Order: sequence, then structure tokens, then C-alpha cells
Amino acid sequence: MALKARLDLRQSQSLVMTPQLQQAIKLLQFNNIELSNFIDSELLENPLLERAEPGQTFAETGDDAVGNGEPGLDTRAIDDFRDREDLRGTDRLASSDSMGSEASSPLDCAPDALYDGEGEITPDGAPVSASHDYSQPYSAGGGSMAGGDSDDLPGLEQTLADTITLRQSLDDQLNLAFSSPVMRMIGSYLIDMLDEKGYVAGDISEVCESLGCEMSQVETVLARMQGFEPVGIFARNLPECLELQLRDRNRFDPAMAALLGNLELLARREFDRLRRICAVDGDDLADMIAEIRTLDPRPGRTSDGDPATPVIPDVLVRAGNAGSWLIELNSDALPRVLVNEEYVAEISGGIRGRQEKSFVNERLQTANWLVKALHQRATTILKVASEIIRQQDGFFNHGVSHLRPLILRDIAEAISMHESTVSRVTNGKFMATPRGIFELKYFFTTAISSSDGGDSYSSESVRHRIKSLIDAENPKKILSDDKLVELLQKEGIDIARRTVAKYREAMRIPSSVQRRREKKAQVR
Repeated sequence: MALKARLDLRQSQSLVMTPQLQQAIKLLQFNNIELSNFIDSELLENPLLERAEPGQTFAETGDDAVGNGEPGLDTRAIDDFRDREDLRGTDRLASSDSMGSEASSPLDCAPDALYDGEGEITPDGAPVSASHDYSQPYSAGGGSMAGGDSDDLPGLEQTLADTITLRQSLDDQLNLAFSSPVMRMIGSYLIDMLDEKGYVAGDISEVCESLGCEMSQVETVLARMQGFEPVGIFARNLPECLELQLRDRNRFDPAMAALLGNLELLARREFDRLRRICAVDGDDLADMIAEIRTLDPRPGRTSDGDPATPVIPDVLVRAGNAGSWLIELNSDALPRVLVNEEYVAEISGGIRGRQEKSFVNERLQTANWLVKALHQRATTILKVASEIIRQQDGFFNHGVSHLRPLILRDIAEAISMHESTVSRVTNGKFMATPRGIFELKYFFTTAISSSDGGDSYSSESVRHRIKSLIDAENPKKILSDDKLVELLQKEGIDIARRTVAKYREAMRIPSSVQRRREKKAQVR
């Protein structure tokens, strides 16, 4: 076979992660604090950007609530939000010659650019596994997130982890301690009730009234969260705070309990009365007092002495007329950034060289794209939050026990977006509702199929039913996991024994053998 050289012309299509698209994806997964820091850095680097006046935001307050044109939601704001053209620089984006074909909406392009039906596409175009974690930010390979070159990427020293706040630490422990979305919601509400000392401020009955849950659930969650770090957190008063720390050291005994019950005598230094009450001698009392002095009466203080930072919600929800819900973006959590048109016109007349013109065009392109991306980010958050409200209407009307099964795909299909986009929106974004402040991802729970072919059951409702059966069991006839499966299947819940065991262990409920021993000891 003869070898020869020839030229072939082939036409093909490929997906490319442009710097602008990477920036839009990164902006979408930012929480309000991270977004504010990013905007501050852009304002320093881009002289054509400026902070908007207090009235010029992406969402306006008042009656501008959002819906999607279906019963139960006010539908006035979403059309106004999309059609609003009061953002200076938006029209320039569509007409800029330098933008070319990249002037389309960044997040409208994101699902197609990330998904080809078979797997995911990385910034360099190589397919990866479909199980790729899209909650993680894209890094090198596609250029700077702000539209610059690879020289703008952060250095190694800038990638170090930030200091973890008390709120972040408690949220992480909450996610590890509870697999139930209901328990996590209750725990998140209790975290919001902490004062600067780390005590639960107010009556825990407020949690029941706000979430529509039972007091036993709140007490169970509170008891487990009192074992979180730092030790002594979630106490309701000083004696309970000290007791939690002493129990952690295995130093809590009847004498110490008597001392904690009479702290006012210790404050008045009435040591003779304390010795009689605690039934100890002087040396033992001195050791007990020295032990108490080593404890921290304010475990909620952070390392720098500042109180825990409160959560700023991204979405505000309030009740409307006839059972509807009004939804709006929180203007305090939205960036106020516009293109300084006056400054652009001023410097455009003084441009002389090609290098100056190229710099101004690049900065103007970056500024316009950032404004567009921020606008699209706000619209996407609004759409996702609206659909969550619609599909979890039972929770908002009746309480936490009415959560229905919900996954990312349900929201993505309803609003015609990709699951990765919905995942980014729900991560780190909070919603303020009449029942409290919740992260958007807390409204998602898996489904348990029905044995009779009816509607599926929420995994949380199944957990609640398992706990109810165990709480009501006869001490002389403890229910095994197999018996629980049998009882649940009679109620129409198709569940396996290993699933019952997993849910029971997640709720920290002992096995049937351990429960039988404990209840026999209680009877005696």
C-alpha cells in the first residue's frame, strides 16, 4: 500500500467552557458573603464598575412577589423581573461587537454546555463521569472566572481554607448527626435561637409553634445537639451549661449536682451552707469549686470573641391572600453593581492608542457580562425558590410533618434547567419563611414507594412512623426490625428490613435487644 500526504477539510461541533460561562457558573454557587467579596475584588480591578444607588437593585420590595402563573403563588413579579431593563449596561451587552456570539445568557447556556446526555463535559472538553460533583467550582483550564487570562488565577497561598465560624461548625455537626430533613430543620431553627453566649434564647415551644412539629421531636434534637462542640453549647441556662461540660469530663455526681443547684450560695461565698447541702468536707468542696472555675460559662464565643454571624436569607417568603405565598429576593443580599456609563463616555473620547482602546473594550466587556450574569443569577434563584414553595406547599401550610418527597430532578424538570444548576442554587442559599430560616437544600427528601401502588411516602414520614411505633411498643413485647417491616407494609409502605435498620440507627434508637434490657431495668 502506497503512502502519500493529503489535506482533508472536516466540520465538527464541540462544547467549550468560555471564561464568561465559567464566571456565571461560579457566581451561581456563591452564597451572599462570597458573592460580596467577589464583587469587591471586581470593583477594585475594573474602573468601569460602580456600586448602584440604594434604589437600583435586581429586585424591588413591595408587592413585587414572584410566582409562575399557577394557583397558590402571586405571579406579578417574575414577568416584571425578566422584562425589567433598568440595569444600565444590559443593552450595551447585546449590541457590543466585541462580545460576538457570547452575548447570550450565561445560565441559559450552562446546562447544554455541561451535559450531552451521556456524561459531563469538563472545561477542556473531555468527558468525565456523570457522577461528577458540580457543587465544586471549576478551576484552571478555562481561563479566569472574571474573563481574564490564566495569569489572573489565584496563587497557592490564596487557596487556603478560611477560618470556620461557629455557625459553619454547628451546621457541619448537624448534617453528620441527623439524616432526617425534619430533624435538620429543627436543628437549624435551634442554631438560629442561640445568643452570643451559646445559650438557647427563648422557649423551645416556639419551635413547635413555628414548625408545626411535636415537642418530643424538639427535645430529642436538642438533647443530641447539646453534645456538639464546643462542649456546653445549646444549654438553656448557666447550671445546664456547666452540667454539660462536667458530664463530658465524667465529673458530674450528686454532690456536684447539688452545688450547681445552689450557685447563688457560691456567689455569696456561703461555703458552710454549701458543705452541708453537698454533704462534703471542706477539701472536697474546694476541689469542686476549682473544677467549676475551669469551665467555660460562655461556650458560644468564637475564637476572636465575636458572636456568631447571623444568616442573611436570600429569599423572603410571606403569606398572601387566599392561601397564596408571596416571594421576593432579599435586597440586602443582592449586589448593587452597574456600569458607570458617564465614566465610559468620558474616557472614550480621550483614547489615542490601540492598547488603550483594547484595555477599555476588555474592561467594558467584562463589566457588562458581570452585570448580566448577576441579573441571571438572581432570576435563577427566584425561579428555583418559587418551584420549591409550590411543591412543598404542605410544609408551609401545615408544618414539617407534611414534607413531600422531592429531589433535584423534580425542580429541574419543572423549570427546564439542569440538575447541576439547581444543585448550585440550593447550596448555601437561605429562605426566610413564617416558620423560620432554612437552607434551600433542606426541602429535598427521598421517597419510599407504596406497596399498593399509590403515592410515594416521604422518607421523613416513614422515619417518624418508625419512631412512633417504637415509642408505643409494649415493654414486654419489643418490636424487632422484621416486625416493624411487617407493620409498615400493612400500612402500605413498601420498605426493606435493612432500610428500617438504617433509619433506626440514624435516629440513634437502640436495637430491639438493647431496648428490651433498658425497659426491663426501668420496670424494676
